[in-house]
Amino acid sequence: MTEQRIRELMATREAAMTARDATALAAQYVPEAVAFTLAPPLVHHGEDVAAREAWFASFDGPIEYSTRDLAITVGEDLAYCHALTYLSATPQGMPQKFELWFRSTVCFRKRDGDWLITHVHDSTPFYMDATMSAALDLKP
Repeated sequence: MTEQRIRELMATREAAMTARDATALAAQYVPEAVAFTLAPPLVHHGEDVAAREAWFASFDGPIEYSTRDLAITVGEDLAYCHALTYLSATPQGMPQKFELWFRSTVCFRKRDGDWLITHVHDSTPFYMDATMSAALDLKP
């Protein structure tokens, strides 16, 4: 049942991202959450609804967001999962959308009988050559 609950929460997260629902995303987080996301700054503290709404507004058209290869580990009061995550959207003023796959780890803590996100870590690999560029062309 607990693994199933984490799967449900991750599905809710995906739905909130594609629906641009900042409030639904924020409801999944503890106030003191720490997130290392793809967007600056280096560290985000808590889930800032206004900042997330501004991020959503920076895209024209739909936002595509999904995960695959979700692996879940559950303890009594702590759980975490990791997956490959797909994101595609069209930045305002750009002629076409971007798409990328990145790595995600989401950590949960049980509070008041349900699971809430305490930590998120997203990362994109980079080419360790002369370019030092993000490896945005990788696909699973």
